[in-house]
Amino acid sequence: MSKSTQAILGLGLLIVLTIPAIRHSMEASMWRHMLLQFPLWISAAALLAAGLPAPLRTAIARWNRYGISGLCVVAVTLAVLMIPRVLDQALLHLTIEFAKLAALVLTGIALRLSWQPAGLIVQFFFLGNMLPMMGVIGWLYTESPQRLCNAYLLDDQIQLGNWLIGVAIAVAVMWLTWVAWWVTNQEIRQTSRH
Repeated sequence: MSKSTQAILGLGLLIVLTIPAIRHSMEASMWRHMLLQFPLWISAAALLAAGLPAPLRTAIARWNRYGISGLCVVAVTLAVLMIPRVLDQALLHLTIEFAKLAALVLTGIALRLSWQPAGLIVQFFFLGNMLPMMGVIGWLYTESPQRLCNAYLLDDQIQLGNWLIGVAIAVAVMWLTWVAWWVTNQEIRQTSRH
């Protein structure tokens, strides 16, 4: 798929996601708010980033050596957005909702521009910090005897906690499987050259 096609798809998805009925439907449930809305906005922005002009990508790459700066932006943004108070405030105040959505767009762009340059070691460091954090937050959501988000019921909070733990495990397994495949592929290529 060409970069311009990806950018058009990303822009189209962002426009669809801003439709009030769709936005409110995703935010009606705590798990949909965090595990459906967040990834869709991030994915749309990552697609949109494919259309960034080459000079801008070059300027960003100088600042984002080895993807470290971009992945730091992703980690901090997601850590802040997982705070229950932020979810509550985003539902109550349009300015915070706008800031949340803008942060998700920035996260998607940063992730797109940082993942490949990061390489396996930086990717491992990033995931080695983010996935345990997701698991711990999921555990806190499931084990807390009281509601952490005023806008959502306790059952919804427990469901989100279970989903966060499951997603953290699934992402870890998928990434490790991909690394094993990539390393095996590299070894096969090297032996076939000799």
